[in-house]
Amino acid sequence: MGAIADFFEVVSSFLWGWPMIILLLGTHLFLTIRLRFPQRHIFKAIRLSVTPDKGSIGDVSQFGALATALAATIGTGNIVGVATAIALGGPGAVLWCWLTGVFGISTKYAEGLLAIKYRKQTSDGKMIGGPMYALEYGLGWKWAAVLFAVFTACASFGIGNTVQANAISTIARESYDIPTFVSGIIISVLTGAVVLGGVKSIAKVCGALVPFMALFYSLGCIYILCENYAFIWPAIKLIVSSAFSPEAAGGGFVGSTVMTAARYGIARGLFSNESGMGSAPIVAAAAQTRNPVRQALVSSSGTFWDTVVICALTGLVIVSSIIAYPDISYDDGAALTKQAFSKIPYVGTPLLTFGLVTFAFSTILGWSYYGEKAVEYLSGKKWIRLYRVLYILVVFIGSIASLIAVWNFADCMNAMMAIPNLLSLLLLSGVIVNETRKYLWEGRLDSEE
Repeated sequence: MGAIADFFEVVSSFLWGWPMIILLLGTHLFLTIRLRFPQRHIFKAIRLSVTPDKGSIGDVSQFGALATALAATIGTGNIVGVATAIALGGPGAVLWCWLTGVFGISTKYAEGLLAIKYRKQTSDGKMIGGPMYALEYGLGWKWAAVLFAVFTACASFGIGNTVQANAISTIARESYDIPTFVSGIIISVLTGAVVLGGVKSIAKVCGALVPFMALFYSLGCIYILCENYAFIWPAIKLIVSSAFSPEAAGGGFVGSTVMTAARYGIARGLFSNESGMGSAPIVAAAAQTRNPVRQALVSSSGTFWDTVVICALTGLVIVSSIIAYPDISYDDGAALTKQAFSKIPYVGTPLLTFGLVTFAFSTILGWSYYGEKAVEYLSGKKWIRLYRVLYILVVFIGSIASLIAVWNFADCMNAMMAIPNLLSLLLLSGVIVNETRKYLWEGRLDSEE
């Protein structure tokens, strides 16, 4: 196991090095410019996300699709991931993480548009789509579509399943002394009760869970910031100055130069919002929408909520707490998160526990759908039930197992998903522009496809 872990660590470091960061961020910037800054339509996107598109073809509402995508996206990366970026890259990493989310809105928009443009209807009337269909029918790259589906199915058991289940069982054991096998049974039963019902069941639960957990966590962060109010402005100044200053941020952040701040901030931001990874468009394809641009706008709002809002709040909480309590150490992201939140009496630790548990569980639900659709693309519906049963079983295994190689394996699979998806976005950018011109720029957003 040690050799396997080392192998995936080397491969992961290579895949998520500067070439991948440049490709992802470059795609964000390219699409932002070519699509005339779709970020300016974010409030229209938010309005559309809560406006049912009645009478349109699809399996779930636009909000249901968005909630499912957010369920998979909003995970432990929004809390521990931000802290890890700060621990490794200094406070400036928060700004780079935030900027990645701002520009990532364009990429998420493009993914959502292609998902609707190239989606297909199955024999039983269900909608199915995602990057594998854009690759096959948009570019004619069947081989790349197959590879994407394989990597997605593998990733669903990694970052979408075992890692999240392990996080929940670990928190339950450390905070409340609950045995991991008990947590594993509970998580497996809850997961089974939802995923066996298919996309409508997943969307219904996520539609109820995601707004509640995101709002509760955000309000908790705002409360903590009110407690740290005297340190908010110094925290903002430190974040901005250390993001662009060639000097170390000082204190425990020795060596956190501009390059390290940018590297870890961008990498964690990309990992958090999944813009460019190709996961969210799989569920976007199931949305009830009258044309591709409406769902593209709705999809883009997911990155806004995930990174621009939630990750920013987490970053401000942690950096302001570091300034307020100089005894906090910065060596480890998970430890930094615990220390920062535990400094706030009464609400700090319960808020962190609630956030991590609900965020991790929602990720398990969202990724189950991604993996299921990847399996369906590869083999049809005959293996779907087996996949669901296996997924539930692996949830239990992840809860009780020691994860040595899983994190790096998951990172590798996510990177291998991103590469063909990003190529499809760049090569099909002309299609994206034409659809955007037709429905958005020419004011026909309410028109049928």
